[in-house]
Amino acid sequence: MSVEVKVWSDFVCPFCMIAESPLLEAIRESGLEVDVDWLPFELRPYPTPTLRPEDPYLQAVWPRSVYPLADHYGVKIKLPSVSPQPRTDLAWEGYQFARDHDLGNEYNDRVLRAFFQEEQDIGDIAILTNLAEELGLHTSRFRQALEQRSYRNRHERELKAASDEKVDSVPTIVIGQQRFAGVQSKEVLLKALLDEARKKDMDDAKAH
Repeated sequence: MSVEVKVWSDFVCPFCMIAESPLLEAIRESGLEVDVDWLPFELRPYPTPTLRPEDPYLQAVWPRSVYPLADHYGVKIKLPSVSPQPRTDLAWEGYQFARDHDLGNEYNDRVLRAFFQEEQDIGDIAILTNLAEELGLHTSRFRQALEQRSYRNRHERELKAASDEKVDSVPTIVIGQQRFAGVQSKEVLLKALLDEARKKDMDDAKAH
């Protein structure tokens, strides 16, 4: 019996990359079978302008908030020089393709690292295709899916689901009935995972 975890995030959110580390550590330490479902929440969907790294906002928030938190969790990260920042709809549609081929977790991690460690433009289909190739995905089918927007409807349904769930910030992590906004420590997430596993065991025992 697996524990289900939902994580709403966006590929241009530095806190989402930082949050991934303690979550994966908690999962490993728990020893549980855990299914993580990464769910889209576009911070700046079209036509909202995306941010520019040279603008005062990012120049101020990264030294004040992002870098100290990343250092605390041991996450290598830097403010990408890609300007303006890419939209993430295509990257999320690529995630849907990867998830259909059982590589959703690997794709999520690779896209985050490509942007925040390698400063790659993750709004570019060619770059996303290269990342998919690294993961062993079928590159021509992947590229065709993005060019033809084969996953657009599914992506838009998941964005609507985020709205229905009243998700208004990322990262948002849901484990069972527990919901966490923002970066959480390994200890907090580990406790939530174990609590949910115990609850599922009790429910299963009652059913039998």
